[in-house]
Amino acid sequence: MLDRIKKNYYLLIITFLFIYFFFNLLDGNRGLISNLEKQEIYEELKLKENDLKLKISDLEHKNSLLTDNLDLDFIEILIREKFLFGKTGETTYIIDNDN
Repeated sequence: MLDRIKKNYYLLIITFLFIYFFFNLLDGNRGLISNLEKQEIYEELKLKENDLKLKISDLEHKNSLLTDNLDLDFIEILIREKFLFGKTGETTYIIDNDN
């Protein structure tokens, strides 16, 4: 038995090294499976980043409406949403008392 191992010593070492590198190629920290998982996480994070950028731009736009040049229509929308003044789908009538 030991004679066989001694004769095939290099073959045995090469076989173990091949198995080691093969498993690390597939399942190591930098393996193919790990790479695919990281790419999937990366794509999800890119989608979240785009969503957050859209929310930030929307908030910046709303903030610009509330600065020096007040947009009265936007303020009216905020009042209706926050204080539940009025209902959706209603028709607003403006009565002019100047006559």
